[in-house]
Amino acid sequence: MANLALSELLGASVVDSSGVVAGRVREIVLTPQTSRNEIFSFIVRTPKGDRILPREAFQNVNGGVRSSQPAESWLEFANPEGMFLLGRDLLDQQIIDVHGRKVVRVNDVDFETVSVNGHVILRVFGVDVGTRGAVRRLLKGVVPMIALRGLLSRIPPRIIPWEYVDLIETDPARRIKLRIEATGLNKLHPADIATIMADLAPAEREAVFESLDEDVAAGALEEVDTKLGVSIVESLDPEHAAEIVEEMNPDAAADLLAELTDEKSEEILEEMQAEERHDVEELLEFKEHTAAGRMTTEFLGFSEDATVMDAVDALRGFSGGPEAVSTLFILDGEDKLIGMVPLASIVLVEQDTPLKTLISEPLVTCRMDAKEREVAELFDKYNLLMLPVVDEKGVVHGVITADDVIGLLREML
Repeated sequence: MANLALSELLGASVVDSSGVVAGRVREIVLTPQTSRNEIFSFIVRTPKGDRILPREAFQNVNGGVRSSQPAESWLEFANPEGMFLLGRDLLDQQIIDVHGRKVVRVNDVDFETVSVNGHVILRVFGVDVGTRGAVRRLLKGVVPMIALRGLLSRIPPRIIPWEYVDLIETDPARRIKLRIEATGLNKLHPADIATIMADLAPAEREAVFESLDEDVAAGALEEVDTKLGVSIVESLDPEHAAEIVEEMNPDAAADLLAELTDEKSEEILEEMQAEERHDVEELLEFKEHTAAGRMTTEFLGFSEDATVMDAVDALRGFSGGPEAVSTLFILDGEDKLIGMVPLASIVLVEQDTPLKTLISEPLVTCRMDAKEREVAELFDKYNLLMLPVVDEKGVVHGVITADDVIGLLREML
């Protein structure tokens, strides 16, 4: 197995089966729908126009390209539709390193070559995002190849394996889209995706966001800067935006919609499912910078006669985030708060244990009109994971979680 760089192949002479130099490599083609990493063909510039040298004709690719077919048999290159041209679409482009969880720029592409029965298979091994690739391209044709390779051997490589790359490419109409399925992105933490989004240009950002699963996109929207989140949502059609907003925590969704224009917000709300729409609309009514404006309506409340088994069953069916289940609430028949049960306390007791016997003290709450600073002070004073928000009658309307307070403190800095 030998290694080769894209910059070494571009411009290389191509000799056909008769031994005549028929042209030079103009482009190297990948067709992701056929193979994610195996090169499909070379585009060769010849005196008679651009021609396609198919992969089955690759006889040798080191020190120039040799074809097992005559130049007369090479098909005319006319339409690049469905083709990913590595020189045009990858060199100097931004890519997402899903393993390193960041955006980088491509300086070169590394291939691995395998010779099988006189036929060469050329595969993309990785992308060079370091100094070595940049130097190779800069000095190609200026420094003799032997001297250049000696210099490059002293520069540490910085190669991202191809399987850790999600690709953004520009089509002829300058629209950005993902050619290769973004499975790697969907596995990243929403906070990492948010960081990546902040480093991309608007068109690229929208393309990446469109490729994400709805629940992943929702998590990322909760992590990005508010201004950036608004920009992303405004670029989506209302139906798709609604599908994502439905997956967000209601408080985060309400905060986001409150920043949109009234028209855009209404369009999204109209596309949402009734239950999710009701939760968000309820939160939109509350004043900003108050406890009610920060709370989420997703929490677990139980009657006075509930048992640990009831709590376990409710946990299995709970659709909210994990941060909303750190504490269970005991409510009376009028939804007034009686007590709070830490989730950890139900682990080592029998399933028929009444939840109210596990209530912890003190019972800390805040009023709906409490200021954000008061909320932060309560979390700090009592080392809370969750704070119930109640009205003047003691009825629970929502909760504020620790991650909400972290976001609040970040805004205060």
